[in-house]
Amino acid sequence: MAVASGLAIALGANLGHPTRTLAAVRPLLSQQLLDWAGFPLLLRWSPLFRTAPVGGPPDQPSFINAVLLAVRPEPVETGVKAGLEPWPDPLGLLERLQGLEACFGRQRLEHWGPRSLDLDLLWCAGARRHGPQLELPHPRLRQRAFVIGPLAAIEPQLVLPGGLETAASLLAELLSRSGAEPPPLLLPAQDGWPEGG
Repeated sequence: MAVASGLAIALGANLGHPTRTLAAVRPLLSQQLLDWAGFPLLLRWSPLFRTAPVGGPPDQPSFINAVLLAVRPEPVETGVKAGLEPWPDPLGLLERLQGLEACFGRQRLEHWGPRSLDLDLLWCAGARRHGPQLELPHPRLRQRAFVIGPLAAIEPQLVLPGGLETAASLLAELLSRSGAEPPPLLLPAQDGWPEGG
């Protein structure tokens, strides 16, 4: 089992051309993460999934969702354990994510409504936040198959913050509940998104 470290960002869209949007934001998000962190990161992208809308107004189009995991590379030890810089303030990353959403036309008109791009910070280096701007880990992280499915596709044995279950077992539990959302549908690789089923 792997315990969640580094940070995770959920990506989603259901307006316009969602697969193109996520492929277009991918290199921009990578660069924003590296600029924010100020140190190298290993990025692991999930495949894309088609998911049913959860909450919000009825008759929304399906979403395309994915997750990005970012971790620090293991330091090369040279006799003395290398010290690591602390992770920057997650609020700075949140501002960058919201800036990317705005670049892709995100408007916050309706709670859980349709959106051109949604970037949610799920966790960040063990940070705990409970404020009006940011709550970490994300308060609904463990309740949403559209997030857990992509996480399980990257690392089925990943143990998420705030629990003991793996991503795979949590996904199975979520999908077995009465009235559960439909299972995320794994999509094949796309232009600009080589990970796929």
